[in-house]
Formats: sequence, C-alpha cells, structure tokens
Amino acid sequence: MYKIYVVEDDKGIVDGITDVLKGWGMDVRAVSDFRYVVEEFRDYEPELVILDITLPYMGGYHWCQEIRKTSSVPIIFISSATDNMNIIMAMNMGADDFIPKPFDQSVLIAKVQALLRRTYEFNQSSFNLQAAGAVLNTNDNTLMYNGVKIELSRNEYRILLTLMQNKNKVVSREKLMEVLWETDSFVDENTLTVNVGRLRKTLEAAGLKDLIRTKFGVGYILEA
Repeated sequence: MYKIYVVEDDKGIVDGITDVLKGWGMDVRAVSDFRYVVEEFRDYEPELVILDITLPYMGGYHWCQEIRKTSSVPIIFISSATDNMNIIMAMNMGADDFIPKPFDQSVLIAKVQALLRRTYEFNQSSFNLQAAGAVLNTNDNTLMYNGVKIELSRNEYRILLTLMQNKNKVVSREKLMEVLWETDSFVDENTLTVNVGRLRKTLEAAGLKDLIRTKFGVGYILEA
C-alpha cells in the first residue's frame, strides 16, 4: 500500500483527493499543521507528495525545496496558478509533475499511478527492493534512504536482502545462517547475532531505527 502525503489547505480538495486515492487502495494523510510540513513528512515517510503552491505560513515552493534536501520522493504540484512561469518554477524546485486546478480526479489518479509505477515498480524490476522508504540496490549492494546512499558490508547486505525478500515474515536464524555461509556446517550463533547487531547500527545511523525486530526463539522480521 503506497502512502500519499497531501499538503493542501482547501478541505474540499483534500477530501476529494483522499477519497479517490483510498478507493485505489492507497493510504492518505493530509497535513495537520502547515508550520511543520517537513516534520510530518519525516514522520509519515510517504512514497509520494501532493503539494499546493499557495499555502499558509510558507508556500509550496519552500516546502518542496526543504523535502528535496533529504528525499527524492516523487512530488506532484497542484495549483490554480497555471501560467508557464509557475509550472517552470515548480519543476525547477524539484517537482516531478504539475496538475492545474480544477482537475478531473481520473487525471489525478492516472498521474499518481504512473509516477508511482515509474519510481518504485520499475526500480524493483531492475533488482531493487523497497521497505519503509529505503531502497536496496542489488546491483551495487547499497541502500538508498532519504537521498543518501548507505554502504553495506557483505554480511549486512545478505541479511538485509533476505529480510526484504521476506518482508513482514519471520525469517529463522537458521535460514539467515544458511544465506551467510551457504551451508549450516560452519554455523556460529554468536557470529550471526553480531552481524545482525552491526546491521541494526548501520540502519539506525541512517535514521532507520527498529526496522528489524527480533522474534525471540524464532528469528527476525523486517516490518514495513
């Protein structure tokens, strides 16, 4: 289920966007305090942002720039200011698309779905796995989160890859040891514990705290 963050001050428009996106199986959250758009964005970790230009306190251009400092999440501007200058400004600030108001809901959902598909489904078909806003690139064994590339050790990568492939499922310690050493002939329980601990520290340093949870007596689960 994709998470969509809506930053718009017209309640009627927000309700309309929420209804149509939820109807297509998406999770939607509207901004609750226009002074803390970035803080709410970080807390929610959406896969896409819908952003108006004219807003209370700070405008959409400001918030787009602030989000772009730490994230490459897709951003769609919606606005009645549809002159070429505003459209160009929006794209230059880091937006991925622009929808003029008033708009047909079918146009909105088509653009949202296309952008999500290009950003996430295409990446996954190109050997990327995603969880909690982080993308694991299996081509170079790195993790991308909030626009930052995180280098992983060989064992960190293999553990995280296995957990992401079994997202929201418990992976036994035995399975992880088989993945690390190809066979269970040379297994050391303590070594696995140390490697999982190192991976957790790497993820926490990047802002991904508690991504991996321990199921005592069974194994580990990556809950996304």
